[in-house]
Amino acid sequence: MSTSTAFAAEPSIATGTTIGVILSQRIYAGLLEDGRLSGELKVFPATPLPDPEDEDDDMSLVELPTESIVEAICDSVLSLAKSHEAELAAIGVAIPGLVRNGVIDEAPNFPQLKGANLESRLEGALAERGIKTRVCIVNDADAMAAGLASTHGKLDSHIRVWTLGTGIGYGVYPFMKGVWEAGHTVVTLDDRENYCGCGGRGHLEGIMGQRAMRLRFLDMEPEEVFEAANRKSDPDPRCLEFKKLWHKALAAATSNALHVSGPGKFFVTGFNTRFLDTNMLRHYIGEMVKMSSLQSYSLEVVDDDQSVRVIGAAVAAMQMCGAQ
Repeated sequence: MSTSTAFAAEPSIATGTTIGVILSQRIYAGLLEDGRLSGELKVFPATPLPDPEDEDDDMSLVELPTESIVEAICDSVLSLAKSHEAELAAIGVAIPGLVRNGVIDEAPNFPQLKGANLESRLEGALAERGIKTRVCIVNDADAMAAGLASTHGKLDSHIRVWTLGTGIGYGVYPFMKGVWEAGHTVVTLDDRENYCGCGGRGHLEGIMGQRAMRLRFLDMEPEEVFEAANRKSDPDPRCLEFKKLWHKALAAATSNALHVSGPGKFFVTGFNTRFLDTNMLRHYIGEMVKMSSLQSYSLEVVDDDQSVRVIGAAVAAMQMCGAQ
């Protein structure tokens, strides 16, 4: 989903002391030593998270101005960096949005950040507080990809990650130049498919995203839709048809990725993996990908763990800063 500096994957976990930061419903930050988390994550604000299906109602960070978000990230970094200032090699900050050279070109979940040179602002704010080191900004889906590559021992492999949540994220590892807004992949030409938050027609996110599903089924929550579709006896026809569409959409986007960049590992994560039927997904991919050389892909569903994203942000920072 992001445009990042290209570099080759490293065969081993990055060494040195780094800090990874994730900006999502909360700010999560962690200190890493030789690629491993040291201590617990710092979380801001510390109030409990809402249930996933109610996350649209949580405005804790969305209502903050950019200056306050920069301040909160700096406070988290300062707290973690105590007694490690001298050896701190890099700081990685992952956000949901389109990133170009440290500038946030698009950030639908954090509109106040659009256009901000977050990399430069964080480096300047941290330098004023005595932390003089490189800050690298990366898309959060790419951070998840890097974190999974690190924690699964695949830093020398090509992996891709779908995140199924409020929107649809797509992360790639190793990092390479590109936009990677694959959540907005066009998977249908039906003019009625206009539920994507960006306003585009036929998008993957307009079918699979939590917000899009709520708009489509104003009389039912997404979990109720899938419960009705999965009933052993007398499944709801409308819900069953949508379940098939939901899986066909992800199959189409995955098949596009296979046809463009070849086979390899796909991870699937996010709170809406609860709706995923991997057998159905594989069946539809099999109908769409017929070239035998592209069929050696693999799918694995993994928990959406913020610590993995934090690790990925730190790994990204070490590798990106080392390449510049």
